[in-house]
Amino acid sequence: QVQVVESGGGLVQAGGSLRLSCAASGRSFGGYGMGWFRQALGKEREFVATITWSGATAYADSVKGRFTISRDNAKNTVYLQMNSLNPEDTAVYYCAAGSGFRRSEDYAYWGQGTQVTVSS
Repeated sequence: QVQVVESGGGLVQAGGSLRLSCAASGRSFGGYGMGWFRQALGKEREFVATITWSGATAYADSVKGRFTISRDNAKNTVYLQMNSLNPEDTAVYYCAAGSGFRRSEDYAYWGQGTQVTVSS
């Protein structure tokens, strides 16, 4: 069992940056792939980024080059550095623990989400 809690969301102007954190507790954090997903109002949840237990990363095309996912296994924490934000990035961002693939179905443990709002 893994519990995850996101933090770091907020309101930012277009072009700005935010760093989201995901603190995980429970057993074997280092063995899990960790993913970030987001859900905008009225839209389905979508994949943003993932990092495997070994540190391999993957990104959605819409955030590639702007977002960076990283993890610190000693701190049981995953980060999402978001740069060059635009209003289309506005969403609730969720952290999840699971396989490290792109599908939400591959993740068993989810946080409650943190709101990111980008103003134009």
